Amino acid sequence: MPYPDLKLAYEALAETYDANRGAFDMSAVLADLFARLPPTPGEALDLGCGAGEPVVAAFIERGWRVTGVDLSPAMLALAERYVPAMQRMLGDMRAVELPAGRFDAVTAVYSLFHVPSADHPALFARIRSWLRPGGTLLFTYATRAYTGAERFDGTKTFLGQELFYSHLTPAELEGQLEVARLAVADMRERDIGGEPFLWVTATREPAKKPR
Repeated sequence: MPYPDLKLAYEALAETYDANRGAFDMSAVLADLFARLPPTPGEALDLGCGAGEPVVAAFIERGWRVTGVDLSPAMLALAERYVPAMQRMLGDMRAVELPAGRFDAVTAVYSLFHVPSADHPALFARIRSWLRPGGTLLFTYATRAYTGAERFDGTKTFLGQELFYSHLTPAELEGQLEVARLAVADMRERDIGGEPFLWVTATREPAKKPR
């Protein structure tokens, strides 16, 4: 693994993260997301689900079925406590095996930027394969506003732990999504809890109707 300490960092971070989980108000983000999703509950996948709050919890409250993937057993233990209805998977989002076309929504909130930027194109292709036609992807992406660099693959300190972060430029990100056949529906910077990140919503094209 290119960043062998990430799992250990989140194991150490779990208790601190749990104590600070209310500091990040994502109500506006989640309201925008659910406004784009079908009114009928479906199936969602949360990559880097952590403790399951608030993203997984928001889906569960609306009657959705949710699978959460995370590297850290300690974070998944918190998820079992706070959102017991979710299905939990221990693993790397780049390696987990999931059925094609299963999910109406995929989220990667504060997680995709922990994956080396060289691995993002393959990950976007995997996410597209997991989405149903017309499905929606929401993820957080780091930018110069957070790292101080146009492109970045390195470490920064978060809640006392050294964590790996990566990103290219927003224009390069859009190019990667286009190659993966994911259409950008919304891309905007939001400052939540004092952390400026790019929040991106993209969609897999709907199935073509028979003529």
